[in-house]
Amino acid sequence: MRRLLTVLAAGVPLAAAVYLPTASADTGSPASASAPAKCRSVPVKAPAGTRVESVTAVRQPGGTVTGTGYLKGTVYDVPSYCEVTVTLTHPGEGDHAKVRTWLPEKAGWSGRFQAFGGSAWAVGDNNPGLANAVKQGYAAATTDGGVGDAVDSSWALDGKGKVNTSLLKNFAERSQHEAAVVGKAVTDAIYGKAPSYSYFNGCSTGGREGYVEAQRHPDDYDGILANSPAINWADYVPATLWPQVVMNEEKTRPTDCEFKAFNAAALKACDLNDGARDGLIADASRCDFDPRRLIGTRIDCDGKTETITAADAKVVRKIWDGPRTTSGKKLWYGLPIGAEFKGLAGDMPFTVPDDWTKKWVAKQPGLDTSKLTYSQFTKLFKQSQAEYDKIIGSDDPDLSAFRRSGGKLLTYHGQADQYIPTAGTVDYRERVERRLGGTHRVDDFYRLFLPEGTVHCGLGGQGTDLAALTKWVEQGKAPGTLSATLTNASGRQVERDLCRYPLVSHYKGHGDIADADSFRCVKPHRH
Repeated sequence: MRRLLTVLAAGVPLAAAVYLPTASADTGSPASASAPAKCRSVPVKAPAGTRVESVTAVRQPGGTVTGTGYLKGTVYDVPSYCEVTVTLTHPGEGDHAKVRTWLPEKAGWSGRFQAFGGSAWAVGDNNPGLANAVKQGYAAATTDGGVGDAVDSSWALDGKGKVNTSLLKNFAERSQHEAAVVGKAVTDAIYGKAPSYSYFNGCSTGGREGYVEAQRHPDDYDGILANSPAINWADYVPATLWPQVVMNEEKTRPTDCEFKAFNAAALKACDLNDGARDGLIADASRCDFDPRRLIGTRIDCDGKTETITAADAKVVRKIWDGPRTTSGKKLWYGLPIGAEFKGLAGDMPFTVPDDWTKKWVAKQPGLDTSKLTYSQFTKLFKQSQAEYDKIIGSDDPDLSAFRRSGGKLLTYHGQADQYIPTAGTVDYRERVERRLGGTHRVDDFYRLFLPEGTVHCGLGGQGTDLAALTKWVEQGKAPGTLSATLTNASGRQVERDLCRYPLVSHYKGHGDIADADSFRCVKPHRH
């Protein structure tokens, strides 16, 4: 649990922070609609396959809103709003999913609707996202999917030790679609007018949910902001157990200090790839630092001298390379070079792949995933693919229906993501390009940005991504770059205009390296 706190502080709670962005005035706001005259329960038509169990409406005074559960979070100065809660069930399945829609009263409605994704094992938002949206004049909705908090996977198996397929379906896909249907219907009923524009906002698990919406329900949203997305779920989740498998099989567990030494050496070797020694690896996928170069190096770890061994270097090389079968066949991507090791290669396995592997895949809650052998890992990895890819893979590259609907998909994924390999998102984007006719045709509706030196969900709260999305949707102005403030290896903040994939940032040769104007976007081969 303590290690998960690191996740939530460095990554998952920033899935809440991404809800802070606003669509600034220059994006062009829809004409404001009148605030609801009365907060009331409204009739709601059940989405296909569901039954409405109850509908309640409560006028909330606003003020300070506190996040629930493990993520917590606080939002101040929230205007009063009407909270409509619709409880759904899938007949015969015994689930109960709550869809909550918050509708601003005094501040007035902008005409926009925004729905929110979840974090880790949570399907939806824990209040801060909804509160910030209301502050910006959105009608906002989320669902709990009938499951628990971000750290709660107790719903995985039923009383007979079998996978709870109903709740897994809710978590994987259907609850978010149902939230879109219900949330927009409630908004229409309360205001007497359907939203002019509808958006989805999520990071990590929420990012995955955004991609599923684009793949399976292309008409739900005009714009989808899906950052650090947990797509390729059946592949990437078990793959992130690989560091534990490697350390177990190689009988070597480098300390965090030693791991940091490898990252520092990689930065030194690859820092100049963008033409400037700015404390950032601008294109981590092209950093070719060989960890064996550090063998024999003496480093200071809290006043104690340690020497990097060949075994240490082998562990790092295998973690960066990613999981392979015992015969050497590559299964998935590894930890990005430059990303922190301690999330996946700490003393205990990271909660999400640990829970997924032992509960959903092995169906053995007591399994110690830190003791898996290479062969056991390969078997479980392939089992995850075979059993769950169609349910929760979220990796279908056919976005043609979303393109035809006029939808826009915007994603950033940090190159130093310590929990979800960035290369998996790049792989997906490239498969979409192959399916739909190349980079330029895909750029018309789907753009990917890869901020250097950025951790999981690490740009949350900067505001440029949602503002860029609304401008793209409402004014047709596609983002060529995204403005961002990055933190380099020495802790210094630098400004950058993030380049849309596949372009990368390169120093012009003059100017302050902390200034975005000193860099330009170029094709990778010009490095």
